Amino acid sequence: MERKTFELGDVVMMKKSHPCGANEMEIIRMGMDIRIKCVKCKHSILLPRAKFEKSLKKVLRSTAESSPPEAEE
Repeated sequence: MERKTFELGDVVMMKKSHPCGANEMEIIRMGMDIRIKCVKCKHSILLPRAKFEKSLKKVLRSTAESSPPEAEE
């Protein structure tokens, strides 16, 4: 099974939705634990990395895609 890649600032879809009804979360801190913030109600949750990776469904919007290319001189 392929590991899902995610970065700081990505918006991800979780398997279970937040009590407010949204299942889109933004990654705001990464390390051994990952802090995610609900896009709808702005509530933040701290999860161990293993639990986060298990409950991650897919990456919706990646910061790597939206960042502008570096200027070449």
